[in-house]
Amino acid sequence: MSPPIAPLGWSRWLVPPAALSIHLSIGQAYAWSVFKPPLEDALGLSGTQSALPFQLGIVMLGLSAAFGGTLVERRGPRWAMTVALVCFSSGFLLSALGAATQQFWLIVLGYGFVGGIGLGIGYISPVSTLIKWFPDRPGMATGIAIMGFGGGALIASPWSAQMLESFGSDSQGIALAFLVHGLSYAVFMLLGVLLVRVPRPRTEEQRADGGTATAAGPQVSARQALRTPQFWLLWVVLCMNVTAGIGILEKAAPMITDFFADTSTPVSVTAAAGFVALLSAANMAGRIGWSSTSDLIGRKNIYRLYLGAGTLVYALIALVGDSSKPLFMLCALVILSFYGGGFATIPAYLKDLFGTYQVGAIHGRLLTAWSTAGVLGPLIVNWIADRQEEAGKDGADLYGTSLLIMMALLVIGFVANELVRPVHPSHHLAAVTAQKGAPDVRQQQSESA
Repeated sequence: MSPPIAPLGWSRWLVPPAALSIHLSIGQAYAWSVFKPPLEDALGLSGTQSALPFQLGIVMLGLSAAFGGTLVERRGPRWAMTVALVCFSSGFLLSALGAATQQFWLIVLGYGFVGGIGLGIGYISPVSTLIKWFPDRPGMATGIAIMGFGGGALIASPWSAQMLESFGSDSQGIALAFLVHGLSYAVFMLLGVLLVRVPRPRTEEQRADGGTATAAGPQVSARQALRTPQFWLLWVVLCMNVTAGIGILEKAAPMITDFFADTSTPVSVTAAAGFVALLSAANMAGRIGWSSTSDLIGRKNIYRLYLGAGTLVYALIALVGDSSKPLFMLCALVILSFYGGGFATIPAYLKDLFGTYQVGAIHGRLLTAWSTAGVLGPLIVNWIADRQEEAGKDGADLYGTSLLIMMALLVIGFVANELVRPVHPSHHLAAVTAQKGAPDVRQQQSESA
């Protein structure tokens, strides 16, 4: 499947909606919690078991993005979006079969393994193309698409809840909801597959002065990028930022309940659910807002904000978070906006350092930091809270140590960001190609002599 080349006069503003159709669909992953209680009741699962499909899906997201990134670059966005469509939708169909037959392993296989591959390939499918279409505003372009992943749950959560209410929350009702998801997302993602285009080769684009446009800035291959300190510094930056954010996101409802349990205005279950929805909105808004801001103030500066200000906000929660409900909510919203912004800004940061040559493949490899953080963040917050509860503590005291750890992680990320420098020219594609060709030249000279 060859990449579809845009005809002359094609508007680049048609590409973000194509990317958004993919990301809004796979963003359903953040709404998995809607299916957890019905599955536990219908199939007799524990909370840990019902989380397995989601956890495996996030792991497969990182792995498939890392190992499939080069293929995405080679075969283009339409191939990648098609693979994402087939895997993500097939995952729901397998899950529907598993629910209907009460075979939980089929749900884990479908949603977690097969669907997780669709998550990873779909997540990186439009990144390189968007950056090539918007070299002047890469932060804004990737922010539009990746905003969809953060906001997908705002659509999927109420939609899924309504289907379970209509179809029933038994195994057959869950199966029908999975089936409708699989078919609906297939149609919606198909819009992106049909709409996406890649820019015409730059050698065909004539400038106003009659010259030919050429790729500007450094151009580094994915394999060579792994050999640079810049890649691993950004891996640390992303991992620390995501760990701090996902720790709040995963534990948001019980955390705000615990913080104000012993006050005169405790938080109800309904209010806690509303708080989670607000966090999702902040996550989504941060992806487009902060990433667009990075086009104006620079990528290193915006990460200074995420990591430096994030540390101060965590300190504020730790010190006085339980004294004011509005203050606690505001701090959490800021942290989640930084969490979303970090995801959306990292492709543009990679483009600045490594160029557009294989930025999608490099981005895919960097997403292993997300897989790591997806385990670390919830583990830190939940494990420490459990230990503190066993020690007889309650309320905000359950999270004091966790907040200090998150602050330390953000400081580590801040230092890593400060150490980022431009990639050494020896790693650039032209230099590497010249080095590989040098022995051949010397051999030819020897033979001619």
